[in-house]
Amino acid sequence: MEKILDCMGMACPLPVIHAKKAIESFTEDGTLTVKVDNDTAVQNLTRLGEHNGFAVSSSQPGEKEYLVSMQVKAGAGKKPAEVPADAISCAVPEKGGKVVVLSGDTMGSGDEKLGKKLMKAFVFALTSQDVLPEKVICYNRGAFLTTEDPDTVKDLKSLAEAGTVIMTCGTCLDYYGLKEKLQVGIISNMYDIAEALMNASSVIRP
Repeated sequence: MEKILDCMGMACPLPVIHAKKAIESFTEDGTLTVKVDNDTAVQNLTRLGEHNGFAVSSSQPGEKEYLVSMQVKAGAGKKPAEVPADAISCAVPEKGGKVVVLSGDTMGSGDEKLGKKLMKAFVFALTSQDVLPEKVICYNRGAFLTTEDPDTVKDLKSLAEAGTVIMTCGTCLDYYGLKEKLQVGIISNMYDIAEALMNASSVIRP
């Protein structure tokens, strides 16, 4: 079985996301080859493959053309491929895009049930915007949005597939005992969060 993915021109973390989906589609031993145009993507894909126990090799047939090949084992598609915390390392541009900060699992103050309903509606609304946020950062109780709430996890996955980087504070995941429950995005640290906020063109806090 052999699959080839053309991820040329795709922004981080899309190559890793597409490779993860491809790995999960394998029903027998085979080779997954991913074509990318930058060394960062090569490193991220290599970490993804090695973390899942695959032999990984890479080559550079052109000036801005790289090939990353993974020897995917039979049965890999029977369970979700794991994306380690360090498998997605995205450079922050000098002038970033919009960053959405979710510091809780409710929106506004007042009734908690209403607040959770509003937050779900807000995250869903993000997926239909003409311009998507470059990053969504979840910290404090916002960590529950990437771990335990099936509705927001689904919508955040849609954003991730479209190119938005979903970041969840690792300290917060540890504090609430949620690190093993992370379902979307990457585990981040306060340095990366501060850098993302400082480089954002605008920061939205619902």
